[in-house]
Amino acid sequence: MTLRRAEEQGSGKIHIPTDINWDMLDKSKFFILGAGLFSGVSFVLYPVVVLKTRQQVSTSNMNTSSFKTAGSIIRYEGFFKGFYRGFGTSLMGTIPARALYMTALEVTKSNVGPFVLKMGFSEGTAMASANAMAGLTAAMAAQLVWTPIDVVSQRLMVQGSVGGGSSGINKNPTPHFTGGVDAFRKIVKSDGIRGLYRGFGMSTVTYAPSNAIWWASYSVSQRIMWGGYSCYIAKKEKSGGGGGGGGGCSGRCISPDSKTVMAVQGLSAAMAGGFSALITMPLDTIKTRLQVLDGCGNGSGRCAQPTIRQTVRNLVKEGGWSACYRGLGPRWVSSSFSATTMITTYELLKRLSAKNHDS
Repeated sequence: MTLRRAEEQGSGKIHIPTDINWDMLDKSKFFILGAGLFSGVSFVLYPVVVLKTRQQVSTSNMNTSSFKTAGSIIRYEGFFKGFYRGFGTSLMGTIPARALYMTALEVTKSNVGPFVLKMGFSEGTAMASANAMAGLTAAMAAQLVWTPIDVVSQRLMVQGSVGGGSSGINKNPTPHFTGGVDAFRKIVKSDGIRGLYRGFGMSTVTYAPSNAIWWASYSVSQRIMWGGYSCYIAKKEKSGGGGGGGGGCSGRCISPDSKTVMAVQGLSAAMAGGFSALITMPLDTIKTRLQVLDGCGNGSGRCAQPTIRQTVRNLVKEGGWSACYRGLGPRWVSSSFSATTMITTYELLKRLSAKNHDS
C-alpha cells in the first residue's frame, strides 16, 4: 500500500510518483550506492558544520559573525586543514550511521503508514505520522553509532580554537590529538567508554525530535506545494492554456516531469530543514558544548562532566539567551542545503536501487 496518491484540484488531476518502499529496494545496491552518494554530500557540507561548531564552542561574550570566524580559520589554519579537520573520522562513522538510519527510516515508514491508514485516518495524517515516526526511530538508531564519532570529530574540529579570542580561534593552536585514532584512544583513557558517549542523551533529545519535525514538515510541505501546483494547472486550463496528458488514467491527467518532482522535493526539504533548525538550535548548542568544552578528553587527566544546567548557565552568562543561537546562520544554511541535497540524493538513490529500475 502506498501513501502518495494522485492529488485532485478542479478538473486537473496530478499524478505524483508513488513512494518506493522498503520491499521494492535492491538492498545491496541501496547501501553501496548510498555510501558513495552521501559521502560526497558530507564532503561538500563539512566546512559549514565546522564553522557552526566553532561558533557554538566559542567562550567569548561577543557574537562574532560567521564571515569573521571563517576568515580567521582560513588565515591561521588554512582552508583544508581548518575546514576539513576530522573529516576522515566523521566519514568513517557517517557510512554505518547512514546505513542504520536509512534502514530504520524505510522499515518504519513501510509499517506505520499502512497501519495508520487502516485505523481510518486521512492520507495526509497517515503520511505525516509515518514520516514523523520514521524520523524519530531512525535518529535514535543512528545515534548509537554517530555519537562516539561526533564526539571525536568535534574534538578534532575545535583543536586550538576553544577560548581563543573573539572569533574563537587561537592564533597558535597546539593540537591535543594527532588524528581520529589518537583522539579515540585519549578520550577512552581519560574518561572511559562513557567519554565517547558524552552528550548521548542530549544528542538523542536534539536529533530525534528534530528528525521527527523535519520528516513531518517535509510531508506537509510537499502536500501544500503539490496542492499549489494543482491550482496552477487548474487556472491554466480555465484560461485556455491546456494541459498535459498521461497514459493509464481515466480522463485528463497530468504527470509532472522529473524536474518538477525534484523541484517540489527540494523546496519542501529546504523549508522543513530551516524550520527544524530554528526550533532545535538551542538544544544543538547545548549538546555541542557538553561534548566539547571543559578540556575533557585531552589526555591531561579526568575531569568532571558538566551538567546541562551548568552548560546553560555558562551560555547565558557569556551572551544572554541569544548565546543559545550562536551558529544559527551556518546551521540554518547547513540544514536547509543539507536537507535539499539529502532528499534529492535520497530519492535518486531509491529510484536507482528499485528492483525494477531500468537503466
